[in-house]
Order: sequence, then structure tokens, then C-alpha cells
Amino acid sequence: CVSVSAEDKNLFNGKDLAGWKGLDFWSVEDGVITGRTTKEKPTKGNTFLVWEGEVADFELTLQYKIVDLDGKSEKFGNSGIQYRSRVINAEKFVVGGYQADFECGKGYSGILYEEQGRGILAKRGEKVVIHEGKDAKKPKLEVTGSLGKSDEIQAKIKSADWNEYRIVAKGGHLQHFINGVQTVDVTDETAVGAKKGVLALQLHAGTAMTVQFKDIVLKEIK
Repeated sequence: CVSVSAEDKNLFNGKDLAGWKGLDFWSVEDGVITGRTTKEKPTKGNTFLVWEGEVADFELTLQYKIVDLDGKSEKFGNSGIQYRSRVINAEKFVVGGYQADFECGKGYSGILYEEQGRGILAKRGEKVVIHEGKDAKKPKLEVTGSLGKSDEIQAKIKSADWNEYRIVAKGGHLQHFINGVQTVDVTDETAVGAKKGVLALQLHAGTAMTVQFKDIVLKEIK
């Protein structure tokens, strides 16, 4: 159980999906939010469980766990936490915007990805400044420093087990942390960089998998 102060908001009650909306891939099992695809019931495209609220500047902390069809974390299986995002298709719960990525594999957990947008904006271990590019979907990414080697950060992430993800967004400054280790540090100086939007949890198309979330605590920064 997470201790929540008066300034913090627990976004999940541990019982049902009150305050969240998504397709029937999502449920509550054993007190945790669970998204699941199977060979018999795949999702044809990325779909999301969307929290019914918007955030601007904030700190979000949660626990996540992801496993593939075999209950391991050795094959493909991808998810993420959308923030300052927008709902593109309300019927299919398609969302676009900043994503704090994580996966079953060993290359992408912790990166900053922009779903339905500019793609990978910062690889794991990078400090990046995003500048205006030739067009809105092709920004200039300036790597200004390092937070450590990607494989050394990966070594701190537990396979097929619970991990803590923390996201801090203030103005154009975006930071991701997994298990207390900073994975990216990004300053988005572009006009298209979102300053507010929805939060959502991703269930990725592709290999059958299960992703789970709990202890979802939001602290808005005023």
C-alpha cells in the first residue's frame, strides 16, 4: 500500500476501473490493473486505458509488470505510460503523445517515445534537447550529455517482475526514472511539445502479453 499525502492523488482504487476508460482487454485482477492480449484475442492496433482527467506539470509514480505469452520477458512485448497526450480515436481508445516506454526486451524501457507523432525522442541514458526541425514531425535532436550506459541501466530493471516508474514533467523539461535510476532527461523546445493532456496506459499490438499496473500516484506541480 502506498502512503498518499493530501497533495497526492491515487488514480487507482485497487478494486475497479473507476476513473478509467478502455476496451475489454482491461480489467482488475488481484487488486491490480491488468491489460491482456492472447493469440485468440489480439488487438489490431495499439490501444489504451485512459484516465479521465488532464495533467500539465506533474510527478507520476507507479508500479508496472510486463510478461509475454510464456510468462517471461525474453520476447517482444511492449507497453508504456502516455502523458500530456491526446485521444485520437475515442471509440478504439487510440492515444498519441509523449510515452514513457517499457517492454519485455532490453532496449527500450525508459526511453521517451512520441506515439502517433515524432517517434523516439530520447534513447535510454541520454540527455537531449529537442529543437525545431524542417517540419513538425522531424525535430532536431541534440544529445547534450549522458546519464549512464544503456545496458547498465537495463541491469537495474527486473525481468517479469514489478518495477517502479516515475515521470516528472515541468514545462518543457521531461524526466523518466525506473527503480530510482534516471533513464532520460529531455528539454523540448519545440512549438508542438505538449504542455498538458491525458494520462493513459498502453497495450501494444503484436505478441500476446500481459501488462499490469498498481500504486498509481499523481502529484500535480503548481
